Amino acid sequence: MKEKRNDRFDLQRFLSAQDNVYEQVLAELRNGAKRTHWMWFIFPQIDGLGFSPTTSHFAIKSIEEARSYLSHPVLGARLQECAEAVLAVQGRSVSDIFGDPDDMKLQSSATLFVQIAGPDSVFARILDKYFQGRQDVKTITILNDLEIGSA
Repeated sequence: MKEKRNDRFDLQRFLSAQDNVYEQVLAELRNGAKRTHWMWFIFPQIDGLGFSPTTSHFAIKSIEEARSYLSHPVLGARLQECAEAVLAVQGRSVSDIFGDPDDMKLQSSATLFVQIAGPDSVFARILDKYFQGRQDVKTITILNDLEIGSA
């Protein structure tokens, strides 16, 4: 799916990565077992948490980019749908579903998006269910540093 409107944050990179695998991603989440490689572009994280080329390519660079991602009609809907699918899994831990280190990436992504979506969001419910309500400290530190840097 091509993004036609102004794409200030190059969100097209996520759409391009997701388009051919999204149904497979949903099937894996609904089955409670991630099997293939898609974490970076389905549950993105703030920049600065990882340093591989793929991690850097799909890193969210700012809170504004995260807002744009979440409000995007396709990306935001897919993120919420995937998050709801994770919440619907019963009888499996986050490590059972995602394995290491993708379980930590889910916490980081949920921490990023709960800052925008708020305490009643699907992201807060993920943090509550799988991480005892704990947000990722490194993500919070980076977001605080970004906020201070832009003040």
